[in-house]
Amino acid sequence: MNISDARGEKCRQSSSSSSGENLSAPLHIKLGLMKNFMKGMDKTGRGFEYVRNKLLHVSDAKIEEGIFIGLQIRELMRDKQFDEDLNWTERNAWLSFERICKDFLGNLKAANCQDVVQDLLTSYKAMGCNLSLKIHFMESNLDFSQKISAKSVTNTVENFTQILWL
Repeated sequence: MNISDARGEKCRQSSSSSSGENLSAPLHIKLGLMKNFMKGMDKTGRGFEYVRNKLLHVSDAKIEEGIFIGLQIRELMRDKQFDEDLNWTERNAWLSFERICKDFLGNLKAANCQDVVQDLLTSYKAMGCNLSLKIHFMESNLDFSQKISAKSVTNTVENFTQILWL
């Protein structure tokens, strides 16, 4: 099923989204985290200049505001030179961002996802990033989502047990 995004461009909607899942939420969080990361970077540093030179087709205004698409973020994630050009504080925040994308926003959540989120918050604060309400909301919902997951597993086991007794 095709839908249009905010710019009117066609997007492909996954077939699993018809079950009511909101699959755009992780991307929305990832884009917001990237925006905060770019705003917190040293604008005169090698890392920021590297992004400008790497993404020549992206305007300086968009880079300064941290407005990227998923493809550009993945491109930077694969680029080892970008890692090397970041200062120590930025590199810690970038590695935390990569971990949150993989271990929290990915298809599978890591067992230590609370540590991953806390690490991201700590490194973003050290970098001077503005921590938006979305980031705090993500942290505050960790316990809630783990309780829901545990409850759904318990319900599934109970339902399976009831079926066996029938």
